[in-house]
Amino acid sequence: MLRRFSVNFAIFSMVIDACLTLFALYLAVIIRPFLPQFPYLVPVDQITLSQALYFIVPAVWVFTFLLSSVYDPKRIYKVTDEAQTIVIAEALAALVCAGILYLGFREFSRWLFATFVVFNITFILGWRFLFRISYRLWKQPSRERRVLVVGAGKTGRSVGQMMQEQDWMGLNLVGYLDDDTHKQKEGLDILGTVSDIRAVVKKHNIQDVVVALPQRAYGQINKLTITLHDLPVHVRVVPDYFSLALYRASVDDFGGIPMINLRDPALNDVQRLVKRIFDLVFGSISVLCLLPILLVIGLLIKFDSKGPVIFRQERVGENGRIFRMFKFRTMVPDADSHREEITEINPTNGQLLFKKRRDDPRVTRIGRFLRRTSLDEIPQLLNVLLGDMSLVGPRPELPWLVDQYEPWQRKRFAVPQGMTGWWQVNGRSDKPLHLHTEDDLYYVQNYSIWMDIYILLKTPWVVLRGKGAY
Repeated sequence: MLRRFSVNFAIFSMVIDACLTLFALYLAVIIRPFLPQFPYLVPVDQITLSQALYFIVPAVWVFTFLLSSVYDPKRIYKVTDEAQTIVIAEALAALVCAGILYLGFREFSRWLFATFVVFNITFILGWRFLFRISYRLWKQPSRERRVLVVGAGKTGRSVGQMMQEQDWMGLNLVGYLDDDTHKQKEGLDILGTVSDIRAVVKKHNIQDVVVALPQRAYGQINKLTITLHDLPVHVRVVPDYFSLALYRASVDDFGGIPMINLRDPALNDVQRLVKRIFDLVFGSISVLCLLPILLVIGLLIKFDSKGPVIFRQERVGENGRIFRMFKFRTMVPDADSHREEITEINPTNGQLLFKKRRDDPRVTRIGRFLRRTSLDEIPQLLNVLLGDMSLVGPRPELPWLVDQYEPWQRKRFAVPQGMTGWWQVNGRSDKPLHLHTEDDLYYVQNYSIWMDIYILLKTPWVVLRGKGAY
């Protein structure tokens, strides 16, 4: 049986990709004479390709996909991660193929090549999407691996819960080992104590042992490894830093020494590059298109009340860096001196609440309209172009509010702060500080460029509704 994330499935994927690439090329050749003609393109009645291309093109695609980790199970667990990896690999393969055609097959039609690339990425993404649906519908598991978790504490139970929630990946949680056998009363399947590990592995045919012991018990890890050294099992260690998962801890090679990096960036280099290019392109276009509106709003603010048109305020950006954020001024010049009027203390836990109010006495007449329509945020496009902010991300917070943060809330600064974000399109100002942080953390943990595009597409609708904007 073909199981997901197995070696056989990876080989199967390579064969399917090669066949579909060949079919996309063949289909593009057939329909090329029927496509509309454009200026500077040579009219054709029939296309004849060199036979060598029918071998070269599929080979280039599969080889590029292999180097781009398209067939690496660790990179394609999530559908968004798989789609992103494939799109990037497809672009690289197209560039390599274009170079080969330019050097050796210059008679190759450009219109045909563009059609082939569109067909190919549609086919390759399509068959994977259909396979994911079929695996979910028929509950066909990946290659089963029987897993034993050593340690039934908070970390061990979290690992076990994640495996049970994603059983379609083929991980079968057999049970736990823990010296505290009373934990069995909590509904956990305790198979014995830690010292029983060798007998339990043999009895239950365990293939993977996950050590999830607390820090105080780390001295047992070496003993466990020696005990299992002659058995055909994989031993993996989950550090007792589970609460820091949002920082995406990873193993780094530091001067030849493998070390755990607890402050690994939430965005990898490719994601950061794509996000920055996206911000620059769409930020520049937005500034040019909105320039007349900027001038009109500036004049209205000047006529409405005294003070500068642009309000500059210190905000906390990515990794806690302070920058000056631009906004159209919507308040009276001495608004900060009335800050105490809009802050509250949560009576249950003493936490500071900062929530926008409809009756905020500091807002000017034109400022109320600008806030309602979110037009006061437009100057932040300059912050985006300068690199202080992104189009999408957690909202930049005021330094004095960040001083009130709990440690877990500071994880929202692991990515560039944005003009709009996940919590803005899911509640906006109706959610106070201590609630919307959870939405920001969801964005940090699940970031993808597709999520950014989704948020940007949803933002205008939320703005037009005017919910939570005041």
